[in-house]
Amino acid sequence: MSQSESDLPTGLAKPAQMALAGAGYSHLEQLTRVSEKELLALHGMGPKALRLLREALAEKGLSFAEA
Repeated sequence: MSQSESDLPTGLAKPAQMALAGAGYSHLEQLTRVSEKELLALHGMGPKALRLLREALAEKGLSFAEA
């Protein structure tokens, strides 16, 4: 996978996608360094997007950072 390709879930709403991109996140592995609380603070991130990301991380045996 090249650096430009994202492995974030495809079901994310546009506002959540833009929030993640704006914060520099394009790969699930990057999200292991931030907590759910930090992500929720991003404009455009909501509970559904967080759930989708949590599930995608779990599929790879990963998780968000502890708050």
